[in-house]
Amino acid sequence: MLRIGIVCYPTYGGSGVVATELGKALARRGYQVHFITYALPWRLEAVQDSNIFFHEVELPNYPLFEFQLYSLALAGKLVDVARYEGLDLIHAHYAIPHAVSGFLAKQILWEHHGISVPVITTLHGTDITLVGLEPSFAPLVRFSLEHSDAVTAVSKFLVEKTRHQFQVNCPIEHIPNFVDTHAFAPTDARTLRAQFAPNGEAVLLHVSNFRPLKRAPDTVRILAEVVQVMPAKLLLVGDGPERSETERLARELGVAEHVRCLGKQPVTAELLSAADVFLLPSQSESFGLAALEAMSCGVPVVATSVGGIPEVVLHGETGFLAELGDTERMARYCLELLTNRRKWEHFSRRARQRALEFDLARILPRYEQLYQSVLEQRALNVRSL
Repeated sequence: MLRIGIVCYPTYGGSGVVATELGKALARRGYQVHFITYALPWRLEAVQDSNIFFHEVELPNYPLFEFQLYSLALAGKLVDVARYEGLDLIHAHYAIPHAVSGFLAKQILWEHHGISVPVITTLHGTDITLVGLEPSFAPLVRFSLEHSDAVTAVSKFLVEKTRHQFQVNCPIEHIPNFVDTHAFAPTDARTLRAQFAPNGEAVLLHVSNFRPLKRAPDTVRILAEVVQVMPAKLLLVGDGPERSETERLARELGVAEHVRCLGKQPVTAELLSAADVFLLPSQSESFGLAALEAMSCGVPVVATSVGGIPEVVLHGETGFLAELGDTERMARYCLELLTNRRKWEHFSRRARQRALEFDLARILPRYEQLYQSVLEQRALNVRSL
C-alpha cells in the first residue's frame, strides 16, 4: 500500500478540488493518503475514510518575522510527515510554493535522514499563467519543475504555455482534470429550481472564486441582455473580491431582482441540474473544471474561448465559445439554447457524453501509472548509489 502525501491549497478553487478528489479516489483504491496544508481542504469536509489523514501546517508567529513563512513551515511539515508516516512520494499541486517546499523537504530527507521521497508536481494554471510570470518567482518555478521527479499539467494549453514561458527541458505529461460522473449526473432538480425560478424563468448559473480573472460581472451583463427577450434568473455560487462589484453592477443595470448570490457552498449535482446554461466568461482558464462538472450534469456551457476551455467545451456541440468580453454574443448564444428546446436537449446530451470522456475512472489510472513509474525510477537511482 503506497503512502502518498498530497500538498494543495484548501480553498474554493479548481486546483484544491482536483487534489482533494484525487486523494479521496486514491484512498478508496486502498492507498494511504496524507493531505498536508494549512486548513482542511474544501471538498474533504471531514476525514471519514480510514485511509485519509490530514496534517495541518502551523504558521509561525514571531515578532521577528514581519510576514508569514508558509513555504518554510510547509517544507518542515513535509519532512516531519514523510519521516514519521513513511511517505512513498509527495504530490504537490501548484508550483508556488508547494513544489518549491517539496524540493526543499526532499533534499533534507535525503541528506539528513537517508530517505528518498520523490516529488511530483501538477500544474493547474495560475501558478504558471499569473504567479509564475512575477519576475521574482520565475526562477523558482523553473527550478522546482526541473527538479521534480515528474511534472503534469491539466491541459495541453498549459503544457505548451509552461514550455514556452519557462523554457524548461523536463518532460511535462498532460493528465487532464476529471469528474466523478456518478456523483455529477443529471438529477431531478425541479423542487430546487422552483425556489430560484418560481415562475418558470430560465436559469443561468456561474460558479467561481470571484477573482478578477473570472470576470463574474460579465455574467450580469449577459443576464441583462437575456431578460430583454425572456424572463431569466442568474445564480451566483462562490465568493471573493469581485462579488461586491458584481452585485453593484446588477443594481446599476436594473437586474438585481433577477440575481441570487448563494455564497460559498458545496456544488452538488442538484444545484447544477437546476440550471439551463452554465456561464464561464473567464479571462484565463487552464481547464475549466466547473464547466466540466456542469456538463456532466447535462448543462450546456457558454464560455470564453481562452486557455484550455476549448479542450473541454466543444463549440456548437456541448455549448458555445465567444471572444473574451463579448457578452452580447454570449447572451445570444444563451438565447439560442433557451428558446429552442430541441437544440438545448441535443446540447445537454452531448455535454453529458463529453463529460464521460473525463470520467474519474479513466483518469485515475494515469496517475497510478505515473506514481509507479516514478517509484521504479527511484528504486533504480537508490541502487546505483
